[in-house]
Amino acid sequence: MKKRTVAALAAGLFLFGACGSPKASDNSSGEDAKTIKIGGNFELSGAVAAYGEAENEGAKLAVEEINKDGGIDGKKIEYIAKDNKSDNNEAASVAANLTTKDGVVAVIGPATSGAAKATLPNLTKAKVPAVTPSGTDDAITVQKGKVQDYIYRACFQDSFQGIVLAKYADDNLKANKAVILGDNSSDYANGLKKAFKDTYKGEIVAEENFTAGDKDFQAMLTKIKDKDFNVIYIPGYYTEAGLIIKQAREMGIEQPIIGADGFGDEKLIDTAGAANVKNVYYTGHFSTKAPATDKVEPFVKAFEDKFGKQPSSFNALAYDSVYMIKQAIEDEGKATPEAIDKGLAGLKDFVGVTGKITMDKDHNPVKSAVVLGLTDGKESSAETVNP
Repeated sequence: MKKRTVAALAAGLFLFGACGSPKASDNSSGEDAKTIKIGGNFELSGAVAAYGEAENEGAKLAVEEINKDGGIDGKKIEYIAKDNKSDNNEAASVAANLTTKDGVVAVIGPATSGAAKATLPNLTKAKVPAVTPSGTDDAITVQKGKVQDYIYRACFQDSFQGIVLAKYADDNLKANKAVILGDNSSDYANGLKKAFKDTYKGEIVAEENFTAGDKDFQAMLTKIKDKDFNVIYIPGYYTEAGLIIKQAREMGIEQPIIGADGFGDEKLIDTAGAANVKNVYYTGHFSTKAPATDKVEPFVKAFEDKFGKQPSSFNALAYDSVYMIKQAIEDEGKATPEAIDKGLAGLKDFVGVTGKITMDKDHNPVKSAVVLGLTDGKESSAETVNP
């Protein structure tokens, strides 16, 4: 998942330069520390706060469970969460503060790809690894052919999502004519669009663009209404997708609508209206209807007991991210940034609630995806798609 890339990486470099390089004494959660400090860099306010808040919940539950069970190698986790305000510059600043001021040994987040990319210079300078639960942009972990040493992800990539959705349209929906309504201001949407177009076997009969923040899609929908097509692909976020679904259904456009994990928030239903969210499908990382492992049931129960609601994909991904770091520490026998980085790079057959994960050479997890179907705003189907 990623939001508009507003900040250049140069901004991240400046922010880190202002904070200075970390000293050995800064890392107060090293081998001799009484606790293991893990940071949370999340969108707790701002445009995509729904993602960050959900991931912070998942991380907190994992930390609570681990500490209740005695911690990691006898040390409790000290979790330090900070708000990046859904802003890429702020995300870079939070990364600098967590690694230099707070001395964390690893970071969870950010949730969005633009923010995750903005943190890379500061993470690299500090040599502190991070796991983004839902940053799906392929360019987070590999840039210009070079693997970024200190960033990993718990989710699958945009290229995988786009391919899965194209195949789902071809094989499951038997849709041979597609319309694409895409957010042209978002790297996330553009990456999804490209992967779909490169894979889809049918004809793309129309392609219309919008910009994040748009509210009125009547003109765009009027252009496509009378065209001959049998699926609409919306690479974008729940904020605009919910409005498009609402306005399309109210105009009598009934064809199936497909999208990626940006659809995966209850606010999509709230915005569109439950009655309008029918024949809608999207790629997800987690579903109780298609449990990836036997850890799903106890996770769901624990989450419901703590928060009084069903967990979302974003809750589950952040929960797995914390346990991935725990596994890395246990595998290497040390809770230092260097050891955690090595452990994450070599992670193999990790069993999480979002699937069984082995980290590939590009720091991407090899795992399955789920295509979720919605009817009247409720999950009505779930089909697992393996890599």
